[in-house]
Amino acid sequence: MALPPQSPVESPMRGILLKLVSILCFVAMQTAIKAAGDEVPAGEVVFFRSFFALLPVALYLAYLKGLTTALRTDDLKGHLWRGFIGVTSMVLGFYSITKLPYPEWITINYATPLITVVLAALFLGETVRAYRWTAVAVGLCGVAVVTLPRFTIGGEALEAAEISGILAVLGSSMVAAIAMIQVRKLAQREATATIVLYFTLTSTFFSLFTVPFGWIATSPSQTALLVTAGILGGIGQLLLTSAYRFADTSTIAPFEYSSLILAIMIGAFLFAEPVSLWTVTGGAIVVAAGIFIIWRESRLGLERRKAQRARTPGA
Repeated sequence: MALPPQSPVESPMRGILLKLVSILCFVAMQTAIKAAGDEVPAGEVVFFRSFFALLPVALYLAYLKGLTTALRTDDLKGHLWRGFIGVTSMVLGFYSITKLPYPEWITINYATPLITVVLAALFLGETVRAYRWTAVAVGLCGVAVVTLPRFTIGGEALEAAEISGILAVLGSSMVAAIAMIQVRKLAQREATATIVLYFTLTSTFFSLFTVPFGWIATSPSQTALLVTAGILGGIGQLLLTSAYRFADTSTIAPFEYSSLILAIMIGAFLFAEPVSLWTVTGGAIVVAAGIFIIWRESRLGLERRKAQRARTPGA
């Protein structure tokens, strides 16, 4: 038994606004994590991110009088698996964000929806036609434009931290794509509130297993940054979930790429990180491929709905 689904209310502008505010929350969260410094172990960062995200999530569900209902699930094993792979992705992602320029990090992360298309075809049996395969290939070429020159061009050798950061963010994108597949499976049986709540609980639990790998006593400023990151992450998740109640995915999803503009500004002004031509070029390729996939999904959705109405008597 789970929370009853809420009836969608068509309000595209409200959905877009919620999406943009959620992006601001996530970018602020990532900025706080980066500002906390690379001396804080990634597993410890995941704990702060997950544990303090519980506060806004629990308060919101309590306000809706749905906290107890959201805890009911018919697939605890599925939620545990989602939590484990989510923590793995966050550990890799939070490690890499402190090793790479912010714009480069966020551009490589845009590979996640591209990889998700591939995994959905392999493991969910979703039909992926030539248009989307081409867009995925082009998008991954864009990721290569961002990453490969760092290994092959220029007279200065990359530092070990930079190499590990690139490999970690690529790994994070791969694992995040697997997590998205698991979320799709859970969404067939579980309410959104249940998925969000259990992910926050399970990721907090699994992050504790990283304690033996070396947690540190954070300074007051680091603690404040990490607590803020957790709360912002929880608020961002709630806003993102709400956004999809008011507008279609195809309407909202392209605004995800506005985070690249914010990343460039934050990287330049807060962290004095220059933006390379490779990052701008690769980012443009990845964004274009992502928007094309979203557009294609929208067209296919319209065609499916038309076909369904044609087959339905009295429609």
